[in-house]
Amino acid sequence: MREGRAVGMVLLAALMWGTTGTARALAPSDAAPLAVGAVRIAIGGALLVAIALVRGGLIGPRWPLLPAAVAAIAVAIYQLSFFEGVARVGVAVGTILAIGSAPAFAGALGWLVLHERPTTRWLVATAVAVAGLVLLVLQSGAAITSPAGVVLPLVAGAGYAVYATASKRLLRAGDAVAVAAIGFGGGALLLVPVLLAADLRWLADPRGAAVAIELGVFATALAYILFNRALTRLPVSWGATLSLAEPLTASLLGVIVLSESLTALQLGGAGLVAVGLVALATARTTS
Repeated sequence: MREGRAVGMVLLAALMWGTTGTARALAPSDAAPLAVGAVRIAIGGALLVAIALVRGGLIGPRWPLLPAAVAAIAVAIYQLSFFEGVARVGVAVGTILAIGSAPAFAGALGWLVLHERPTTRWLVATAVAVAGLVLLVLQSGAAITSPAGVVLPLVAGAGYAVYATASKRLLRAGDAVAVAAIGFGGGALLLVPVLLAADLRWLADPRGAAVAIELGVFATALAYILFNRALTRLPVSWGATLSLAEPLTASLLGVIVLSESLTALQLGGAGLVAVGLVALATARTTS
């Protein structure tokens, strides 16, 4: 696979992920954040496992147990912390904090676990993009008004980086679909207690069902197949930084669909994120 195609796959996946916060906000009012996250993984995980079984890539390879378990746990942690954090601090800021913190976590984990030394181009591009994210967050005042709303997305960012790192290791044993099935199928099993304890009557509402399908099929199954395939060509740190297209998408949707507002300073921050993404997307690397 060519690097340019891998970059495009991550950006497309990030666009799909960027719909997550807005879809959650459009769900029925009685849809609890934790329930939405658990339903998303249940649908996405079940679909991924079914596809992997049909393709024959799930059974056969000798999967390393530790990375497989870590990927599933990271998926569960990410979902619970992300949806609860977004509910507390807002779609734009919650998504920005979660995905904005992921490159730093991913860069450190990729270096320590996978021995992927960060390049100068990645460091500069990520610094520019994260500086833009800081401008977006500082103006919101979220750190003052909702400490938990800030901490929870950061936990989600760490979970995302752990998932990406574990998946990169699993890709040595099998294909992208099977690796996604392991992470999200396992994550779905871990979230069964959340589903059993949750009020799921909102799924009977056509709007609730549509949100669940969008999150499970597009923002999970399809997006993570693309992301995992891209990881076969790109370092984990690059995948995480390119995923910063997600908060840009989320911010735009938050303004257009949810009537959230961004100040001039925040718009400047969004511009810096875009500059960082372009700088990285036009670079060359080897994984």
